[in-house]
Amino acid sequence: MSRRSGGLIGVWAEQQRVAQRQREGQHQAVLRQQRDAERTQRAYERDVARMQREQRAAYKQQREADALRRTQELDQRVAVLESLLVAGCRAPAFGVESLRREETVEPFAPGPLGEPVAMPDQRFYQPQGAWTASGRAQAERDARARFEHGWYAAQAAEARRVEQLAAYRREYDTWAAARIAEIRAHNSGVDGTVAALRAGEPDTVVEFFSAVLFASTAWPEGFPREVSAAYDRAGRGLVLDWDLPGYEVVPEAKGVRYQASTDQEKEVARPVTQRRALYRDVLAQSVLLAVRELFVADRFGALEGVALNGYVGGVDPATGLAGRVCVASVVVERPAFDRLNLELVGAVECLTGALGGRLSAKPDERVAVVPLREPDQVGSAVVVQGDGEEPDLLTMDPIEFEGLVAELFRARGLQAVTTQRSGDGGVDVKALDPDPISGGSIAVQVKRYRNTVPPSAVRDLYGTVQDVGANKGVLVTTSKFGPGSYTFANGKPLTLISGTELVDLLHQHGLRGRLGGPVREAVPASAPASAPAEAAEDFNLLGMVWSGSAALDVCALVCAGNRVLGDEWFVFFNNPATPDGSVAMVAAAPGDRAAVRVGFDALPARADRLVLVAAVDPEVNPDADLGGFTEAGIRLRDDAGTELDRLEVSDGRPGETALVLGSFRRRAGGDWDFVLGGKGYRGGLEELVGDFGIEVE
Repeated sequence: MSRRSGGLIGVWAEQQRVAQRQREGQHQAVLRQQRDAERTQRAYERDVARMQREQRAAYKQQREADALRRTQELDQRVAVLESLLVAGCRAPAFGVESLRREETVEPFAPGPLGEPVAMPDQRFYQPQGAWTASGRAQAERDARARFEHGWYAAQAAEARRVEQLAAYRREYDTWAAARIAEIRAHNSGVDGTVAALRAGEPDTVVEFFSAVLFASTAWPEGFPREVSAAYDRAGRGLVLDWDLPGYEVVPEAKGVRYQASTDQEKEVARPVTQRRALYRDVLAQSVLLAVRELFVADRFGALEGVALNGYVGGVDPATGLAGRVCVASVVVERPAFDRLNLELVGAVECLTGALGGRLSAKPDERVAVVPLREPDQVGSAVVVQGDGEEPDLLTMDPIEFEGLVAELFRARGLQAVTTQRSGDGGVDVKALDPDPISGGSIAVQVKRYRNTVPPSAVRDLYGTVQDVGANKGVLVTTSKFGPGSYTFANGKPLTLISGTELVDLLHQHGLRGRLGGPVREAVPASAPASAPAEAAEDFNLLGMVWSGSAALDVCALVCAGNRVLGDEWFVFFNNPATPDGSVAMVAAAPGDRAAVRVGFDALPARADRLVLVAAVDPEVNPDADLGGFTEAGIRLRDDAGTELDRLEVSDGRPGETALVLGSFRRRAGGDWDFVLGGKGYRGGLEELVGDFGIEVE
């Protein structure tokens, strides 16, 4: 082989080695890229797994906190019942002195009329510059004329102000004199009441001590206030029938637990023996507290003894008819009462032992006791107050109803008058709070409705407040308000008083009123159920918004706990509305991608939540998931379409095809609040609804 050939071979070999090194380098680079990609993928999967763990942990924590909150609400209700007598003994006693009014009126405040009109200052009426003597003379004459015109105009304005001020002062003096006369007449009536109580006038005695029970602050919200009373003038004894709370006042549940394995809240039942014992104790406390309120309020020697019978209403299991059953009865003489320390006694032992009263052994089953003494046994000198009835606010004359509302405001220390029937500008009662800091004028509207007050009425009131220049607006109704009304009123100078709140306020201030008539005749227990409720007049629109191109189905489930009420209460594309129409799929408003119409007040009483979910439409996007479901939210609108609030919901995750957006949950008192969801499903809508008890074939 020649030297040249050997050199070529060497060059070729070196090229091969270089190429081999390049191939190996490229291979190593590919391997490094693969390893980097694998590390990146593992890091991503770890991040996703961590995020999912954090979301699951946060979701679990939220659900556990929700269960704890509900348990605490139950504990608080029980604590109020257990301490009813002790708390009542520490509450201020009702006294006739509280009925007196101070002889004071709002001071005269003329406002702008009290400020004199400013007279013009001649220094500001200087002549304008001129080049010639005649021009300067004319400028001086013009300046003088302007000053005189302004001076005479100011003098005329001041004369009108003085005249208007004098007229306004005369009007004020007339009003103030009438107000003082009204206060003095009222206080004179109080003095007459005191004299009548000391003399033992039956009418006054019954009316006063009925007001004592109505106005007492010791009774928890929801306790009945119905009394039928008679007064034995000769024996100075008051005999009365007093309504007591039913068995449902003691919560059936002891607590709520969240079960993560099934993602459900489970109520822990209160032991039956514990619930029965507490109810019996509540009845005994209520009887002793009522007797205590009567004796403590008696500062006139009108009562030497009190006979009280406690009644509960409902359906009699023996007859199936509605009626009242006496479950407690006691006769207490004042010396025996004075020996008691009610803050330390055992209520049941005190009632049945020390006082020799009667208490049903099974009041939860409406087992009756025989009253020791009844109002109609007092004799001829008897006055029955109310016969267990109060004026029905729903059937009261409209003018009388407005007058009652005005009287309530006056009882709370405000000045209030009803307006004329025409030209009132939408105001039924004009009130004035004399407090120099928080007071001011109040425009009151009165709505005697049976159905839920629509949000439009609240918006109208807000407009009226602005039109008449009032500091505040109050809407009083015999019915109730929905979430849309409360949301609109939030942050505005508006107060909404529902029917139940109105009744409580009336009772707190010694006034009478109830909602609905008493049972006039027996109703069989087997009476047919009422027809399905119509959709509420007050409803909300829940508009769904999100980013991403995937086609989604938005659905709603009406549930009790985490179980849907039934297949017909699952609202989706093949079942666009519930049987009662309280929930329905509707056309979305501009900017929304889906919408649900909800009448919260029309939802069945057994339903405590409305769950909203979203799922990928498998027919339109068979391979899609919720990875692109972002920037999601719910626009809460009123029935007019006005956006009230925006509720943020969780984003979707890759691999999941269905997601619980959140749920509206009914709280104690009937209010609804929103709880964020976030639980996702890889099995789509079928897997999701299966968790809520729906079997998909």
